[in-house]
Amino acid sequence: MKSLTLLKSIRIRATHRGITGPLQSRSFQHDFVPADPKAKPKKYKLPPCYDPYGLRPPPSDKIIQLAEKIAALPPEERIQIGPTLRERLRHPLMQSVSVDGVDLSSQGGAGAAKTEEKVEKTVFDVKLEKFDAAGKIKVIKEVRAFTSLGLKEAKEMVEKVPVVVKQGVTKEEANEIIEKIKAVGGVAVME
Repeated sequence: MKSLTLLKSIRIRATHRGITGPLQSRSFQHDFVPADPKAKPKKYKLPPCYDPYGLRPPPSDKIIQLAEKIAALPPEERIQIGPTLRERLRHPLMQSVSVDGVDLSSQGGAGAAKTEEKVEKTVFDVKLEKFDAAGKIKVIKEVRAFTSLGLKEAKEMVEKVPVVVKQGVTKEEANEIIEKIKAVGGVAVME
């Protein structure tokens, strides 16, 4: 009963919209079986690449001769062809894509050689290697002086040698810290 009223309401809405004629409906056919279950799907011959403009005619003899002349040029002259054509045809200059932060290691040896340029280090860490047992208190005081640690934290840090006592400092600041630690009987290195 409910389905009958639903169909009537759909028919009424359809007639208000200007649709006339019987309503079409599709339902799932549970007993549908294809004519040949072992039939293989049709194979269509596809082009190697899709061209939305359709098939293009082969290049003319004039174009083939021009391509052969370009290929015969020495590499220095071939490099000049692109900029000259761009200027002559008034094409805009293509902007290069930045590859900062992109891993180029999958491209092989040539790309890896480029990315392995040595970058000069600007930030250093100071590591306390060892100290004299007699100058332990002086080393603790010096560590407290250039860090924001309390007495207890500085003492625990000094007792854990070798330990990094200061991170992210400039080369000049690191050298100053190393000299101060050396003056009180400790040995520190810059990493």
